[in-house]
Amino acid sequence: MKKTWIIILAIVAVLVIWCVSTYNSLVTQEETVGNAWSNVENQYQRRSDLIPNLVNTVKGYAAHEKETFQAVVDARAKATQTTISIDDLTPEKMQAYQRAQGEVGSALSRLLAVTENYPDLKANENFKELQAQLEGTENRISVERRNFNEAARTYNTKIRRFPGSIVAGMFGFEKRPYFEAQEGAEKAPEVKF
Repeated sequence: MKKTWIIILAIVAVLVIWCVSTYNSLVTQEETVGNAWSNVENQYQRRSDLIPNLVNTVKGYAAHEKETFQAVVDARAKATQTTISIDDLTPEKMQAYQRAQGEVGSALSRLLAVTENYPDLKANENFKELQAQLEGTENRISVERRNFNEAARTYNTKIRRFPGSIVAGMFGFEKRPYFEAQEGAEKAPEVKF
């Protein structure tokens, strides 16, 4: 009789240890996803902070392209108003966020195309520096989005694989959406002068 109780207690102890270990692992993965999301937002914020400087520098050299500059400012304003919390990260909200950020990228592309028409603009050192900073930021955004997708993939895999899915279901761990390419991104942008 004592032997049976010892076996039962050992099995229960192993299950409790496994459950605690799995739970802690899921919490770690969830925090990794949250950290990756913060890094994505940080890079978008960096871009948002650079845009006014870029626009003001370029405005001084090509005031007659006001419409292009206004499109950049408007897109930036819209993008800074579109935010989502890591706790409320749904596929629909992710798409809206990506759409707003995509509009900023599109407006910036038009602005950078303006520089091709105005050689004085290209020669301006301030503009060149801001352009390099903006290009670097776009690369950083790309890296952080890739890192976020990797963290989300690892986390999503962990909560869907058996037996971790049991603990994930018991404690309400939910799948995280991924950044996806925007519709039409497979086509190269057309630049016309």
